[in-house]
Amino acid sequence: MLVLVLRCFVAWVLLGSGVAVAQSSDAQLAQEDRIAELERTVKVLADELVRTRAEVSVPEEQELESQFGLGPAASKVFGATRGLALGGYAEGYYKAIVNDADGEQDHTDLLRAVLYVGYKFNENIVFNSEIEFEHATTEETVSSGPGAVSVEFATLDYFWRPWANARAGLVLIPMGFINQIHEPPYYLGVNRPEVERRLIPATWSENGTGVFGEIAEQVEYALYLTNGLNAKGYEASGIRDGRQKGNEALAEDPAFTGRLDWTPLPGLLVGASAFVGNAGQDQSFEVTGVPDPVKLPSSLTALWDVHAQYEWRGLHLRGLFTMTHIDDAGQLTLALRPEDQGGIGEIDADEVIASDLLGGYAEVSYDVLQWITPESDRTLEPFFRFEYLDTQYDVPSGFTADNANELQVYTVGLQFKPIPNVVIKADYRNKTAKAGSAPDEINLGIGLAF
Repeated sequence: MLVLVLRCFVAWVLLGSGVAVAQSSDAQLAQEDRIAELERTVKVLADELVRTRAEVSVPEEQELESQFGLGPAASKVFGATRGLALGGYAEGYYKAIVNDADGEQDHTDLLRAVLYVGYKFNENIVFNSEIEFEHATTEETVSSGPGAVSVEFATLDYFWRPWANARAGLVLIPMGFINQIHEPPYYLGVNRPEVERRLIPATWSENGTGVFGEIAEQVEYALYLTNGLNAKGYEASGIRDGRQKGNEALAEDPAFTGRLDWTPLPGLLVGASAFVGNAGQDQSFEVTGVPDPVKLPSSLTALWDVHAQYEWRGLHLRGLFTMTHIDDAGQLTLALRPEDQGGIGEIDADEVIASDLLGGYAEVSYDVLQWITPESDRTLEPFFRFEYLDTQYDVPSGFTADNANELQVYTVGLQFKPIPNVVIKADYRNKTAKAGSAPDEINLGIGLAF
């Protein structure tokens, strides 16, 4: 009997130990499963954190492409899925004066550092802007006056159909090549063409609204209604200082701008644009001996250009011709110089506002690296540009033009792109004026867009 009891006790102990062992084994397996699950969760979170940090600090490379009349970097927001998009460009140069006849000195300048900030609310509504910092600082230095910070454009776009979209805000006037696409990797030379600085006053933006789109995939158009120019800024050197830039712009006189571009063949673009509007802005001026202020003349300003570009296998050809007409230019010249109201003969030639301004340029470049490293995206382009411009092509009757404003500019240079968004440039500019001297320049520059 005692033996039987002992056997039962031993069996009970062994059975209990087995159950305990089994339970312990199950608990251990469950714990191992929980640990494995935690490890998987931590790995997923770590991978997501790495991806997020990479997107914020070093986003996935995106090929820059011009869209809707803006530069490639300025167009980044259009390719975004949704939310914030950042881009920008920068450029700097060194200029050596070959002939110091005009007293100009060699200098170097961080010309621009620009930030594009855009936000895509959804597929239809997009905000885009360009904030520009010029000449490195807003403080005066012992070498120069202050730089500037300004909003170059700020627009709200509504995309409805490929052929009908709306834009409102501070808009870039759609004229020429450079005014809309002015990022340094995408034009030749350290300096923008003089014709597209003095005659088409790039960069030029005004407050307004308009429509734009594509017709039949080969034709693009833009139509804008904006405030007009301010004739008080007109000079013998051109209408550049008549830009109001969105700064409490006078809007007594509106202006209309239209542009049409046709791409009949791949690589070939042919187009034209026009701007027209009064520039008097209902302003008045004082005249000696006249008790009441005299209204500034309406100064209707009509500016147009025709342009063409062809690109094929490393070859780049571009040409542009532009002309500006200003009504009442003689009255405006007198109005802006009340101290000279005694007679037309008292107005110096370099103070006369022209009735007509005229100019154009042609340029050519060729990428020689395509024959050496055809699989690379590096480019090396020698180029040449010829410009002719005259900001006093025709002056009002009785006035005399200043022949120093009739200018020919020859630019020969070389630019290298280690990647498509970065450029290193060097060029020689020869300026020849009909009267007076214009010093030649050697320019070295860098530019980038992102």
